[in-house]
This record gives sequence, C-alpha cells and structure tokens, in this order.
Amino acid sequence: MKKLEEYVRCIPDFPEEGVMFRDVTSVLQDADGLHLAIDTMQELIDDLEFDVVVGPESRGFIFGTPIAYNNHKPFVLIRKKGKLPCETASMEYDLEYGTAVIEIHKDAIRPGQKILIVDDLIATGGTTEAMIRLVEELGGEVVGVVVLMELAGLKGREKLAGYRLESAICFEGK
Repeated sequence: MKKLEEYVRCIPDFPEEGVMFRDVTSVLQDADGLHLAIDTMQELIDDLEFDVVVGPESRGFIFGTPIAYNNHKPFVLIRKKGKLPCETASMEYDLEYGTAVIEIHKDAIRPGQKILIVDDLIATGGTTEAMIRLVEELGGEVVGVVVLMELAGLKGREKLAGYRLESAICFEGK
C-alpha cells in the first residue's frame, strides 16, 4: 500500500520559479488516495471533542464534510466574500499580493460551541488564522485544526501557536 504523501503530485516551479507546488488533485483523483487522506485526517482527531466542523471554500468542503459525516456533526461553510445568502460576519486577511475576505453565516456558530477547522493545506497560516478569528468573533471555541498537508518551511504553525494543529502530511520545503 502506498503512503499518503506518494499520492501528492509535486510540480516544480509553479506558480513561480523556485516553488514546489503540492497538488491535492492527484490525491482526490485516486480512490485509494482519497480514502487514505480522509481516514488519516480522521485518526488525527479521534480524541478531540467538538460540536461543529468548519471548512473553507473549496477544498475544506471536500475534506471537512466526510469528517463531519463520520462524527455525526454539522458542517459549516466559510466562503469568499459575496457567496453566502444570509447575514454574514467577515474577516479580511493578507495574501502575498493584496488582501482577501472570507465570510460565514452569523447564525452558523453559537457561543460556546467547540469548533474543528478542516482544510487541505496550511502554508503561511494566514487563511487559517482568519478563520479562527472569524469563529471566535461569533463566540465559538476553536479546539483544533486538521489539514491534509503542511508546508513547514512557510511557518504557518508558528502563526497558530496555542491552537492544536494536526497535519496528515508534512513537507519540509515551501
């Protein structure tokens, strides 16, 4: 049986020179890879107590929904600005070149609920940090973050000091 990291296709010099792009689509396109990814992420949080799973557009939806299903928990979407139909709370955060805004329905999380954030990747940690701030603004308590891949060289884990972060695969480079 292949190791999970063997399902990840690596593309050198994308999107720019010197970057080794870790492609999650190659995991998703292989039934065994997808199964192993979900099972591994699930195992990493088996001891965690949480009320709600939150995942960002779009790959957080892919990995978060089966984890929510496996644990019989609701799944809450975090989307790009302007994509949710009801009243939202929003958070702006920095990107490498500019800023972005994410939103969540204001009624999606109740004060005191324990939240698990699920995503495909943590790199610099900016998006994850924004999601945590958004959840906490609504009164939720982030008890953990689980991702498929961590790019350790970009030091996102440091930005999330004080939060439990689990990664199924950790790549040392960028």
